[in-house]
Amino acid sequence: MLAELHVRDLGVIADLQLVLEPGMTALTGETGAGKTLVVEAIELLMGGRADAVLVRPGAEEARVEGRFVSADGADETVLARAVPRNGRSRAYVDGRLATAAELAELGRALVDLHGQHAHQSLLSPRSQRAALDRFAGVDLAPLARARDRVREIDAALAGLGGDARARAREVDLLRFQLAELDSARLDDPDEDAALEVEEDALADAAAHRDAASAAYDALLGDAGALDAVGRAMAAVDGRRPFADAEVRLRSVQAELAELASDLRVAGDAIVDEPERLNEVRARRRLLRDLCRKYGEQLSEVMAFESETRARLAELESHSLRVEALEAERRTAVDVVDRAATKVAAARRKAAPALATRVQDHLRTLAMPGARLDVAVEGAGPADDVEFLLAANRGAAPLPLAKVASGGELARAMLAARLVLSDAPPTLVFDEVDAGVGGEAALAVGRALAELAAAHQVLVVTHLPQVAAFADHQVVVTKDDAGAQTIASARPVAGAERVVELSRMLSGQPGSGTARDHAEELLATAASQRMSMRPASRPAAAAQRRPR
Repeated sequence: MLAELHVRDLGVIADLQLVLEPGMTALTGETGAGKTLVVEAIELLMGGRADAVLVRPGAEEARVEGRFVSADGADETVLARAVPRNGRSRAYVDGRLATAAELAELGRALVDLHGQHAHQSLLSPRSQRAALDRFAGVDLAPLARARDRVREIDAALAGLGGDARARAREVDLLRFQLAELDSARLDDPDEDAALEVEEDALADAAAHRDAASAAYDALLGDAGALDAVGRAMAAVDGRRPFADAEVRLRSVQAELAELASDLRVAGDAIVDEPERLNEVRARRRLLRDLCRKYGEQLSEVMAFESETRARLAELESHSLRVEALEAERRTAVDVVDRAATKVAAARRKAAPALATRVQDHLRTLAMPGARLDVAVEGAGPADDVEFLLAANRGAAPLPLAKVASGGELARAMLAARLVLSDAPPTLVFDEVDAGVGGEAALAVGRALAELAAAHQVLVVTHLPQVAAFADHQVVVTKDDAGAQTIASARPVAGAERVVELSRMLSGQPGSGTARDHAEELLATAASQRMSMRPASRPAAAAQRRPR
């Protein structure tokens, strides 16, 4: 809901800050006081057209900010719009720059404006179709699943390659690659590492043998390490303080003898094999070449080989696969057609009932001759849904977006909202009471109060019968400040609200009769609100002036 609205330098508004509550809030005041500018401000937050003519004389730019909070108060969004006297407007979402289109998209989920405005969600055929589906309980899931299946099959067909020449070229390439990989006979991802060790041994065989011989002599030769250890053992033999050292020396002596033997065996095993060396080097060159073409490592090359083999098999069986997929597609299209027919039937069946329900509300809202049609056209699921309104008897029904009268349109939207519960959290009505009075005005007030049981409702009204149904009332006034006229707004309650309703009733806020009438209106409205609101959020009690 819209929790706070700050408007600066917009039209006759110099600096206006409104803290708004849940339920229904009536914006009242004399004609020209600036009530509609509050609606204009909200429209700017919804991405509406920014006209420099809206900037207050003497100011460089107009600015509007709105703070929206979720029902549980956990989430908060701040939208802002700046309209300079010269240059382009700027939009902000939570303090960051945004486009007017982004603002409009976000705003559609937060606010619906009803009146002479372009941001009414129910004006778009898409929203009207969705509203009809919700009203009728149309299950679109089977149709969506069927269409998804057709798309999956189409993607599979496209993946097989629709161009025969391109497919033939790909087959030739895959066969060449597989022939090269097959001839390499890859079966060990660690083969190159093993070959690297073997190449090192073969490439430096003589030096390796010399190194083994030198190490052997250093251990077992004259004055070698083994002799030195023997002398050390002889020096400590039988001496108790060195008993542990003698044991350790014997262990070292045995280890050196074994190591010398291993060196001799390893050295003798190294032989010159130039042919094997050439084979190893050629194999390693081949493996590096394959890695350069098909993967960073041999494991990736082997994975590429497997994938290539599978792709080639798929392409070689292309005709069979295409035939199978096309048969699947025909079946899937039949499922789509059946699901679409079912959706179309549900929509066409529900359309007259929805139109009748909305039309019944219109008759209580001072539009007795109005007729609403819900047109359902188009092939397949009949996606072409449009709400048509004939505001008066004998008039041709027109799409809601083309209804000329702002008041008639606002009441039509109000009637629709009473039937269709799904809507953004905040609903704003301007001119909804245009051309009505008496019992019809009370009906409008009751209807708005009914909507306020589930939504935040802001209504600009001249009618006391409508204002009396509000949970809260804000009075917009204008005052002359030197050479300029400045608008301000303040909430009224209690005796002040009675005075404002008296002014709206008779133009004489001091009239006792008008005050009695105002109190009666408030009491009647409060009683009716109590009967229509859920127990968790009762309507505010009627405000009566002390006697």
